[in-house]
Amino acid sequence: MDTIASLFSFITTPVSWVIVQFHKVYGAIFGPDTGWAWGLSIVSLVILIRICLIPLFVKQIKATRAMQTLQPEMKKIQERYKNDKQRQSEEMMKLYKETGTNPLSSCLPILAQSPFFFALYHVLNSIANNDTIGVINQSLLQSAQKAHIFGAPLAAKFTDSAADVQALDASLTTVRIVTAVMIVLMSASQFYTQRQLMTKNVDTTVKTPFMQQQKMLMYVFPVMFAVFGINFPVGVLVYWLTTNVWTMGQQMYVIHNNPTPGSKAQAAYLERLTKHVTHHGKTRSRGEKAIVKAIVAKGRDRNEFERKFINALSKATLVAQADGTVVKGEAQVTETEDGTPTTGGTPKRQQPKRQSKSQRQAGGASAAPKAADEPTSLSKSDEPEDAKPAAAPAKKQPGGSTRSKAQSGQRKGPQRPKSPSKK
Repeated sequence: MDTIASLFSFITTPVSWVIVQFHKVYGAIFGPDTGWAWGLSIVSLVILIRICLIPLFVKQIKATRAMQTLQPEMKKIQERYKNDKQRQSEEMMKLYKETGTNPLSSCLPILAQSPFFFALYHVLNSIANNDTIGVINQSLLQSAQKAHIFGAPLAAKFTDSAADVQALDASLTTVRIVTAVMIVLMSASQFYTQRQLMTKNVDTTVKTPFMQQQKMLMYVFPVMFAVFGINFPVGVLVYWLTTNVWTMGQQMYVIHNNPTPGSKAQAAYLERLTKHVTHHGKTRSRGEKAIVKAIVAKGRDRNEFERKFINALSKATLVAQADGTVVKGEAQVTETEDGTPTTGGTPKRQQPKRQSKSQRQAGGASAAPKAADEPTSLSKSDEPEDAKPAAAPAKKQPGGSTRSKAQSGQRKGPQRPKSPSKK
């Protein structure tokens, strides 16, 4: 541990200085030798570090989503070059370079706060060994040794012996109960953070080995925290529990306001956004405009939840614009041949059904040039009376009723004279 401490010695002085500055503030309120003053100083150190790491957290989110998008392509490369590991690695690196993604970007927040974690561990370990470190002089060292959190000293560990704990003016039972509760809370917060990421903020339409690895990490990380936690001082457990709670809250905020496309969180977010937009008739915040802008830009590549959102706006006579705003419109909701709803300002003109050959021939025969025959024929008023045939007597039906030839379906008008040979 001395080797690790020497590697991070350049940062132990700044960390100890920050703790001392916060201790001056909280010591004036709660007393300089209380656990509240020293415990809140550690919590404030965590908050300050995590605020500085917010840009890296944003980069981590973008990198994680980019990796999720590349999972289908990565799977194809693995299947294509499954017998050539070197070629597989080369194609993977080429894919990362073309898309501008970095697999290590998702680990940046953890890597960035690791030096602070080891520096704090070394500071608390020096307090337990009654050694001054950084800007913590002998008077501050004695004050920190007197500080207890729920009866457990800041420098005490779960694995300490009764003599070590007694030297810090505490009870071994109290130390182990407090450290055990902190380890359980630390592991539970880590598990819940990873679980809500896997169950709510993952695209359910993509099934890749990456998701299986994330599920394994969801169970592995809490176990690792529990194993290593028994060797952490109480002050380090306070640090790690605080950073886990911060990560959990930060993750909940991202899932609630900027979920992964295709995830259950996006379905819930778009449902809330639909109610807000249809109620107010516009997008109210910059975040809402960014979400709507991204959905409009996708076009036909929208997922199921995004299509439902666009259709809901159309039913409310609202149209989403390319800049993320929403305006009143006359958009209509139609359905395609497969039943999928689509939106559009004007419905498409339907094409006439194609007729069969027999239908076209029948139509041509019925549309014969009747007008061309009419000038050669005589109207009823122009025909001579002797050319008019006599009206045929009505044929008597068996039932006693009479029926004319016209009623029986025969052709009306002048009939052609019969041939003399048929008389």
